[in-house]
Amino acid sequence: MLLTRLVDVSAQVRATRSRLAKRDALAALLPDTTPDDLPTVVSWLSGRLTQRRTGLGWAGLRDVPEPAAEPSLTVAEVQRAFDRLAATAGSGSQASRRTVVADLYARATAPEQAYLTGLLLEDVRQGALDTSVQDAVAQAYGVPIGAVRRAAMLLGSTVRAAEIAAARGLAGLHAVRLTVGVPVSPMLAGTAPDVATALAKADAGGGVLVDRKLDGIRVQVHRVDDAVRVFTRSLDDITDRLPETVEAVRALPATRLVLDGEVIILRPDGRPAPFQVTGSRTASSADVAALRRQAPVSTYFFDVLLVDGVDLLDSPLAERLEQLAAAVPVSLRVPAIRTADVGEAQRFFAQGVEAGHEGVVVKRLDSPYEAGRRGSGWVKAKPRLTLDLVVLAAEWGSGRRVGWLSNLHLGARADDGFVMLGKTFKGLTDQLLTWQTERLLAREVRRTRSTVFVRPELVVEIALDGVQASTRYPGGVVLRFARVVRYRDDKAPAQADTLATVRALLPG
Repeated sequence: MLLTRLVDVSAQVRATRSRLAKRDALAALLPDTTPDDLPTVVSWLSGRLTQRRTGLGWAGLRDVPEPAAEPSLTVAEVQRAFDRLAATAGSGSQASRRTVVADLYARATAPEQAYLTGLLLEDVRQGALDTSVQDAVAQAYGVPIGAVRRAAMLLGSTVRAAEIAAARGLAGLHAVRLTVGVPVSPMLAGTAPDVATALAKADAGGGVLVDRKLDGIRVQVHRVDDAVRVFTRSLDDITDRLPETVEAVRALPATRLVLDGEVIILRPDGRPAPFQVTGSRTASSADVAALRRQAPVSTYFFDVLLVDGVDLLDSPLAERLEQLAAAVPVSLRVPAIRTADVGEAQRFFAQGVEAGHEGVVVKRLDSPYEAGRRGSGWVKAKPRLTLDLVVLAAEWGSGRRVGWLSNLHLGARADDGFVMLGKTFKGLTDQLLTWQTERLLAREVRRTRSTVFVRPELVVEIALDGVQASTRYPGGVVLRFARVVRYRDDKAPAQADTLATVRALLPG
């Protein structure tokens, strides 16, 4: 397949906000894609390379050749060039990458060059995410979207689901099963502002469980006999970094297991260490033995997806909890209570927060495990924490937010002005996006290709889950899971929260 066809489709997708129009444009391309090209095409349509890294940044794409007059590049040729970039390392690697880039870009037309740059910098602003591509796969190959989504979740890959749909149709998709050793997309929780609302959203008459929400790292652990593998929420394999988790699961009586849970570092007094401590431990593979001595990890599970070969994905939570209790001792299970009483649930919530944890997750006892889905089966509630901050800049949106200023740069007051604490694009409705784009452009002082910097005049109320120390921003602190609540027209920038106020929220 010629690259120009893919570039044209990407342009069509970028030009529309209609999900159906995006699906139709993507679906029209897939049947003409060869089996060899299909994994690459599906991945690129989702805006991702198949290679984990290429070693290229803006500097490596600064001085590219003049574009070609006519298209000639094929998808396969570009993929081979990307493979060469990813495999280049060591002495002389920069020169080698420049040669590959020069050869590739010399054969690319101007639109193709722009598309390649977007791919290489992970900045393909076309608004086609996995969900759009899955819709297109279903239409292109005449299979139900539910079957595509389920296969993609069980395989942890839209690309693999597309390959199966293309080669084997619905029968192939139905044959996909939960497989020990192959991580599935985790079930996600919706949100509620308080415990009472969470109970109301989750309880459909079948009873609920109230789980303590630990401030750790989500893990999915697979075991076959003595072979144990640990995966993150993003399906990365971190087995070698967590020997404590491997040993704990290896000691369980069941020999074929898939467990869902959290790993967390606890202080000597039993309170959780700051989230970044756990995050740093799970992110590092250097001298794991020393890290284990310095910051041992505790492992807790709250769900089981498979036990002794029996697939429990479609079983109700109540049944999965019975299997979890039989397979995992209480010392390795997340604390939980079964109650629909608001007072009792609120007391459990308060106890967890007082102990340093995040809040609770309310779960319907009749809910199946909806891999990769965020719905009303699970609903989380956390303490509400807000700050009034000043908008320092905003980045142009992508996908359905093209044309709007979306990702906000947020700052707190300091002695010499305002200090940036982080960014957020969450919590913005279409109406608010339109309003803030107009107001921010009226305050523009300068811009780059992607960002408009503004006079610090607009105060916005931000909800967040907490703060953590960071060297990324000059204030030494960064916001966790920030989202917009509302703009504060009643507040002047001089009334925004100070850096000292924010730093006081750092865990002790």
